[in-house]
Amino acid sequence: MNTTLIAFVVIYLLGTLAVGVWAGSRVKNTSDFAIAGRSLPLIMVITTTFATWFGAETVMGIPAKFVQGGLNAIVEDPFGAGMCLILVGMFFAAKLYQKNLLTIGDFYRERYGKGVEIFCSLAIILSYLGWVAAQITALGLVFSVLTNGAMSPAAGMIVGTLAVLVYVVVGGFMAVAWTDFIQMIVLVVGLLAIAFFAADLAGGAGVVLDMAAQKELWNFLPAPSFHDVVFFFAAAITMMLGSIPQQDVFQRVMSAKDAKTAQRGAVIGGASYILFAFVPMFIVLAAVVVMGNSAMELAQNDYQRLLPAFIMGHMPLVMQILFFGALLSAIKSTSSATLLAPSTSFVENILKQIRPGMSDKQQLQAMRVTIVVFAACVLMYAIAMQGTPIYELVSSAYQVTLVAAFVPLLFGLYWKRATTQGAIFSIFAGIFTWLLFFPQVTTWGEVFPGQLAGLLAAFAGMLIGSLAPQVLKNRHEHKAHVAGLPDEASA
Repeated sequence: MNTTLIAFVVIYLLGTLAVGVWAGSRVKNTSDFAIAGRSLPLIMVITTTFATWFGAETVMGIPAKFVQGGLNAIVEDPFGAGMCLILVGMFFAAKLYQKNLLTIGDFYRERYGKGVEIFCSLAIILSYLGWVAAQITALGLVFSVLTNGAMSPAAGMIVGTLAVLVYVVVGGFMAVAWTDFIQMIVLVVGLLAIAFFAADLAGGAGVVLDMAAQKELWNFLPAPSFHDVVFFFAAAITMMLGSIPQQDVFQRVMSAKDAKTAQRGAVIGGASYILFAFVPMFIVLAAVVVMGNSAMELAQNDYQRLLPAFIMGHMPLVMQILFFGALLSAIKSTSSATLLAPSTSFVENILKQIRPGMSDKQQLQAMRVTIVVFAACVLMYAIAMQGTPIYELVSSAYQVTLVAAFVPLLFGLYWKRATTQGAIFSIFAGIFTWLLFFPQVTTWGEVFPGQLAGLLAAFAGMLIGSLAPQVLKNRHEHKAHVAGLPDEASA
């Protein structure tokens, strides 16, 4: 056990905790707690947006998937995830910012009513379960590796959750924004330094890139068959569209000081994420060159340990400190955001319907209590799901919002004829169709992706539910008009 490395990690954790508590002293109301009082400058919107996605799966999940299957295997993340933020900046940020809402659920209430608000908010809240569990799982793994197995992954999950929970409960999004800003600097500097050192160990960047080319890892497009193309497309849109109606993305849009900052921050943050995700991929490629077959075995059997094993076994203490600082920065930035987002949605869009008339102070207290309860639930789920790959935990989290919440948001913003009935039809058609494709229900999911079928059904539900009553009303009015005419010729 390296006590010096552990000491540096503890100091770093305490430092970010202190920053979070300091930021929490600036929280005066629910707006400050949920969206930082709509006051953040461009640089902080970029860093906190970038930090939304750059989590455990980006450092430990994506690179291992890449060395096994190439770019084609990671279309969902980082490409789909990064494009989500770019699309938010281009088509959603300005429209949502102008509405001055506290949560994404508030939009559904204003546009469609309380029923749709509750259903969409529940879908959004449930989608965070797998995502936060992935970050907590990674925290457990990090602390287990740091202590050379002296601390079990389950114990590491508990310690890691507490390390994040304290400053999120105290400071809310104000604390998240400030700690994200610091943690992203540590992450970028740390991973870039490790990439240069890894390239040197492998004999140069050219050697690493040549190895990737020989293994045909740069191939992005699928084989030209219906099955491969449709599953590739479904994987791409899962996070690309399914993450748009997410509270954590909405918080970053609404935390900006103005609409232009919200737009630019999302676009730059998304593009930066896609580009910088190649850095941990490059480091893992270098690990394969240096470690040979043992690296590929880890990638196939226990890929979450590949990078930590490479760093701990082949790099000096300084690089180990930088790596674990960067890794903890990535995990904490994502886990803090994903603990806060569902909790604010629950209080604003569900609890307030049960307990109307809550004061701002009561709402703020309820948000803090909900964060603790949600963290405890996710911690139990993460411990129960030990052994499930981090990448799978994350990628499966967005299907429910893709089939239930995306279409009502899109049509609500861009189609004036969208109705409450159309939104209800869309939600139920999307979820019901998606569930039909589960392997426990049918074998349809083997020939066509369930999330794409659910999305298509959601589009159909919105169109039918919104237009059918209007068509029937027009026909009824026409018949009444004809019945009132004096003769058939006039009709």
